[in-house]
Amino acid sequence: MKPKVTMIAWNQNDNYVVTAVNNHLLKVWNSCTGQLLHDLVGHADEVFVLETHPFDSRIMLSAGHDGNIFIWDIAKGTKTKHYFNMIEGQGHGAVFDCKFSPDGQHFACTDSHGHLLIFGFGCSRPYEKIPDQMFFHTDYRPLIRDSNNYVLDEQTQQAPHLMPPPFLVDVDGNPHPTKYQRLVPGRENCADEHLIPQLGYVATSDGEVVEQVIGQQTVDQDEQGLEPSILDGMIRQLQLEQDQRTGADQESASSAAQHGEGTPRRG
Repeated sequence: MKPKVTMIAWNQNDNYVVTAVNNHLLKVWNSCTGQLLHDLVGHADEVFVLETHPFDSRIMLSAGHDGNIFIWDIAKGTKTKHYFNMIEGQGHGAVFDCKFSPDGQHFACTDSHGHLLIFGFGCSRPYEKIPDQMFFHTDYRPLIRDSNNYVLDEQTQQAPHLMPPPFLVDVDGNPHPTKYQRLVPGRENCADEHLIPQLGYVATSDGEVVEQVIGQQTVDQDEQGLEPSILDGMIRQLQLEQDQRTGADQESASSAAQHGEGTPRRG
């Protein structure tokens, strides 16, 4: 196999360069002379994550598709710590990205199963206050492109970065309680009534109709029966008109079939 470099990173003081090779080895080089100093062995698949410690020039983190996360002492060429991302009932999860915290006491990783993994010193109790499943209700909304080829949200016709802060939901799209909605940037100081999402029925790509969060609904709007926004009302009206046209076409086609109408014959 011809070796190929998949990732490269300098250490904190630029004295070393670390390269990840597609034969699963990490190589530590002297950045001034180009001399190979160490071969780091441990990964069983390709490595696409190399992160240097924010202030300790000896420390380098690596992670890859084999689910392994290593902390290396690149000055000595030794393994300091090893974690394996085993997911119960599903095997290992490939690690796609890792980042150190600014103080170097923690690092966070994301994997192929949508998990956020947080490692570090200290107590994990603060992280127990939040639900295990957290998604934005807009995470998998379909997108379209306008005449200028810019991306827009299909439902609201808005650019994604201009949309209001999303709601936190679980993996099935069910909204979390109000106290968790305040964790979303932009909703920290909202009144309770502004943290109540509006639920609606949405058709998925496979034709299944499910109940999902479709927008913000305040208590006042709910009591007065007002639309949450003019745009949402227009979208629903257009959908209603399309459904009515489709139903009318089907009725006329059925009526024509019952009366024996079809292509006229020449006598």
